[in-house]
Amino acid sequence: MEIFFVVFISYLSGSIPFGLLLSKTFSKVDIRTIGSGNIGATNVLRTGNKYLAGLTLLLDIIKGFVPVILSLKYYPELVQLSCLMAFLGHLFPIWLKFKGGKGVATYLGILFALSVQLSLLFIFTWLIVSLIFKYSSVSSMFSSLTVFIVAFVKDTALQSINPKMFVDEDLKFILFIFFILIIFTHRKNIFNLKNKTEHKIKI
Repeated sequence: MEIFFVVFISYLSGSIPFGLLLSKTFSKVDIRTIGSGNIGATNVLRTGNKYLAGLTLLLDIIKGFVPVILSLKYYPELVQLSCLMAFLGHLFPIWLKFKGGKGVATYLGILFALSVQLSLLFIFTWLIVSLIFKYSSVSSMFSSLTVFIVAFVKDTALQSINPKMFVDEDLKFILFIFFILIIFTHRKNIFNLKNKTEHKIKI
């Protein structure tokens, strides 16, 4: 019974399409018809409303954080499942015929619940890469790869950040799964990058 509860709550939380709801409510725009057609914060930014984009980012982070932090407290043995279902909820929301976003903000929320150090590493890497290349997609893929690599080589890089931090095999496994899924959700961006048609970040 517990496993079904965790699956349901985690997926339901992850599946809330905040970007679409906010843009339709306040800008009267369906963001699925503009830019990349994505329901995430980056595409909301293309509507020209920075405040809605920032709110979308925050809420997408929260919807990943909440179910995982609750699972850590009440069902620690099901944390990995909670992480995966919250992420898949954003990627494949039942409300939008299973056509969701790319999951980066939701991934960050999950990461905050699992490890503040790794989430800060993700943010730092994302900012540096985006400043250099100006592509949100490149920043997201590279940052998720960096987080996985750092977690994987915990005995060197990670312990230099926090000597007391312990990274178990389950965490490394779920971070690897997330990296693969983020690459999958950015497959169109990879194609656009090859053809030099990818949209740059405009702030």
